[in-house]
Amino acid sequence: MTDLSHASPTERRAARHQGSLYQKDARTRRRNAAEKRFRAYGLTAIAIAVLALAFLVTTIIRDGSGAFRQTYLSIPVTLDAEILDPQGNRDPAQIASVLTLSYGQVLDRALDRAVADLNLQIPGLQDGDVDGLISRDASAQLRRMVLADPDLVGQTVDVNVLVNGRIDGYFKGRVTMQSAERDSNVSPQQLMLADVLRDEGLLVTRFNREFLTNADASDQRPEAAGVGVAMLGSLYMMLVVLFLAVPIGVASSIYLEEFAPKNRITDIIEVNISNLAAVPSIVFGILGLAVFINFVGLPQSAPIVGGLVLTLMTLPTIIIATRAALKSVPPSIRDAALGVGASRMQTVFHHVLPLAMPGILTGTIIGLAQALGETAPLLLIGMVAFVREYPGAPPEGLFDPASALPVQVYNWTQRSDPAFVERASGAIIVLLVFLLCMNLLAVYLRRKFERRW
Repeated sequence: MTDLSHASPTERRAARHQGSLYQKDARTRRRNAAEKRFRAYGLTAIAIAVLALAFLVTTIIRDGSGAFRQTYLSIPVTLDAEILDPQGNRDPAQIASVLTLSYGQVLDRALDRAVADLNLQIPGLQDGDVDGLISRDASAQLRRMVLADPDLVGQTVDVNVLVNGRIDGYFKGRVTMQSAERDSNVSPQQLMLADVLRDEGLLVTRFNREFLTNADASDQRPEAAGVGVAMLGSLYMMLVVLFLAVPIGVASSIYLEEFAPKNRITDIIEVNISNLAAVPSIVFGILGLAVFINFVGLPQSAPIVGGLVLTLMTLPTIIIATRAALKSVPPSIRDAALGVGASRMQTVFHHVLPLAMPGILTGTIIGLAQALGETAPLLLIGMVAFVREYPGAPPEGLFDPASALPVQVYNWTQRSDPAFVERASGAIIVLLVFLLCMNLLAVYLRRKFERRW
C-alpha cells in the first residue's frame, strides 16, 4: 500500500484516479445527476409552456366558436304593397325611400301570425315579448332583400332573419332562465317561446358566414356584428407594409452589409436600427399621429396611415433579419465569385442574395405577422372609430375609413353585452388563422428556396 502522506500533488491525483473506468466515482455521479436534473427542468418548462398554450387556445376556441354559429328565424312574410310601395309603381327609388321602421312592422305582423297559428299557452307572454324576439337588424335585412329585388313587393316569401342576441345566447348556453329573470333585455317567457319555435322548426342555429362578411354593428345589435371591414382594413395595411417595408428594408440591409464602409456613421446607423427594434409600438403610433395626420394631413382611421405606421415599426425587424441572413452566407461564396471576375454587384445579387433568400423571406413574413397583430399604434391614429361602410378598391380605398382585426377585438371587449365578448373571441380566432397561415408560408418558402453548400 502506497503511503500518500509525503507524496507530491501529482502523485496524489494519480492515486485518486486509479481504478476501473467502468466504475463511477462520486464526482462523476454528481455530474450525471446534475445533467439529469437540467434535462428534467427543460422538459418541465416545455410541458408548462405547451399546457399554457393549449389552455389559451382551448379557451379562445371555446369562447369564440359561438360567433361562427347564429340563430335565425325562418317565417313566411307578406310584403304588403300598401306599406312598402304606397305608389304602386314598383319604382326602386320610391321603394328605397320607405323607412326601415316600416319593414319592422311587416316583420312584426308576420311573427304575430306565426305565433298565433301555434295556439301557444305561455303564462305571462305579452305582445312585446313576441316582437322583441327579432333582432333590431332584421328589418334592415328585409329592406336590403326588397331593394335587391323590388318585384318581391306584394308577395309572400320565406325569409331568414336574425333573432335577438339574448335568444341566440340562450341556445348557446350563455343565457339561462335564471339570468333572464334579472335581465331587462329578455324575459323567461321569451325563452319559453323560443323553445317552442325551435321545436316547430322556425328557429334554426346554423353556420354564420355573415360574421366574416358583415361590418361592425351598434351596441344594441351584437348578433349582426362581423369582421368584414376589419379584415379588409388589415389586408390593405399589410399591402402598404409589403410594398414599402420589404423593398426598403432589404435594400438597406444589402447596402449596410455588403457595400457600406465600416466607419463611425455606419456604426451609429446600426445602433439606431437596433434601438428602434426595441422601441414600444405605441411610440410609433404617436409618431404617426404627429407626422402623417397632424403635419401631412392624411385622414384618420385610414389604412394608408396605419400601413405607414406599421411600416416604420416593421423596418428594423426586416433589416435585422435580412442582415443576419446575409451574414450566414459563407465568405468563401463571395471570394469564389470575386476570384472568377464577378463584380461586387454581381457577387451580391447572383450568389449571396439567392443563398440568403430563405432567411430574408422568413424574417420578412414574421415581421409582417407581428405588424398584423399590433393594436396600440392603430388606436392612436384613430382606427378605433366605428366604421359601417366597406372601403373602396385600392388605391382610393387606402384613404377610406376602415378598421383592423386587433382594433376590432379591442372595441368589442369594451362593450357591455356578453355577445360582443363572444364576437371578440371569434375575431381572435380569425386573427390567429391569419397568423398561422403567414407562419406556415414562411416555413414553406424557407424550405423551397433553401440551398445547401
